[in-house]
Amino acid sequence: MVMFLFLVVALAVVVAAVTLAVVGGGEGTGPLPEATPERLHDPLPPDRQVGRADVERIRFPLAVRGYRMSDVDDALSRLGAELAERDARIADLESALAGARAAAAHVRMTKAEPEDQQ
Repeated sequence: MVMFLFLVVALAVVVAAVTLAVVGGGEGTGPLPEATPERLHDPLPPDRQVGRADVERIRFPLAVRGYRMSDVDDALSRLGAELAERDARIADLESALAGARAAAAHVRMTKAEPEDQQ
């Protein structure tokens, strides 16, 4: 019986010591300092257009009650694919426009030559 009582008292002392240490009653000036919130380390570039590589590199900081990572990753994947598709479409259109301008310039030069030879 004495041994059981000793173990109960020892357990109570250990629980009290751990509780005081966690709450901040131990050494130091008070409770634990506030943790600085995580910030986005590599934000999207402000000085140029966002590309697929920028979207694939971005990672949002974790939070206790934050976002669901799978949802955000799915959205970022879709955004990256749409940006890549948009960039390819723009490149095709710019190439077609350059070809049309070159053809129009060639037609103008061909029409101008007979007048110069007369």
